[in-house]
Amino acid sequence: MLFAISTEMMIGAVQLGVVAACIVLLVPMAMAGWHLSRNKMLFFSGVLFISLAVCVHLTPYFPAVSDLVTSVSSIVVFDHRVSCINSVNEIVWDVKPKIHVQIGDANSSSDYYDKNWDWAKTSKVSACDFQKLSKSDASDLLNGSWVVVSGDSQARLVALSLLNLVLGSDSTRMESVRCDLFKRHSDYNIFVDEIGMKLDFIWAPYVTNFTSLIREYKRKKSYPDVMVMGAGLWHMLHFTNASDYNDDLRILRNSVVSFLPFSSDLGTNGPVTGSESIRSPHLFWLGMPVLINSMLNTQEKREKMGDAMWHAYDRALGYSRLLRQTGGPLVLLDIESLTWNCGPRCTADGMHYDVAVYEAAVHVMLNTLLIESHQKL
Repeated sequence: MLFAISTEMMIGAVQLGVVAACIVLLVPMAMAGWHLSRNKMLFFSGVLFISLAVCVHLTPYFPAVSDLVTSVSSIVVFDHRVSCINSVNEIVWDVKPKIHVQIGDANSSSDYYDKNWDWAKTSKVSACDFQKLSKSDASDLLNGSWVVVSGDSQARLVALSLLNLVLGSDSTRMESVRCDLFKRHSDYNIFVDEIGMKLDFIWAPYVTNFTSLIREYKRKKSYPDVMVMGAGLWHMLHFTNASDYNDDLRILRNSVVSFLPFSSDLGTNGPVTGSESIRSPHLFWLGMPVLINSMLNTQEKREKMGDAMWHAYDRALGYSRLLRQTGGPLVLLDIESLTWNCGPRCTADGMHYDVAVYEAAVHVMLNTLLIESHQKL
């Protein structure tokens, strides 16, 4: 009964809308035809304007049209966000010799150069309005968050850069952080009281370590807000088997998709009926740096970590479909691109790069968080 009444009301509303539209359309057109018959361009411009006005008036009476307009708008917004996430790694470098540094004053050859970076000045990148976040901005963004950075020495350097941004000018505290964070093959954790941020660094040189870690989070039903993972260099050195590395990455991908709360069974930001409320973590993959073979500090590294092997491991990452750009769940922090563009003047040993590289990676991550969380500075 209610359906029949509502249907009749809807039909009546449509009929009324059509009558109103006819009045809006025909009366002005008749007047336009009378006064503007000698100016066809002006006449047809008036017709076009009036027709568009009629469409705007009629759209609310046809839900399908309204839904189409809404869905198109949503697609445009979504495409913009996806485009910006795909462009966030597009960083360019300005590396110049330092003017006042003297020979012997620097610890390595890379210390003789100033390294400045910024996002590329293309129209696509500029439209995203990426920004280098201040301490205050980064603190606001990460306020109350649990951040996990897991991996090898590259991940340690990312964790150090993130803490350096959040803690800012507290040099005494940063010296303590640096000392504790770089204890060989050890985990590290810190709680930044000022913003309620917890950061865990987990020593995990192999991909299999990440799979175990994710399963442990699932068992405890406790998930970090932000998680950065990245490994490959140790596997390349000690196993030198890109196929095996690919298998490990595929297992990790399956674990992430099936265990973490943004899987298709749970939706993207909330639980299905009857499950507990869980926020989806933001997941990042820390890519491998470009290796400069002639600068590597041992003969074993130079033999096992050549260009051909590095590229085989890079292809294995692509084949695994772990990354968002290949249909996977993790956003890439493109250390390959950052180190390639910064170049040999940004590294002392061909593997570990200047702090500016990892600083840039942190800002890539933070800008991605801004996009994914629908925030703007």
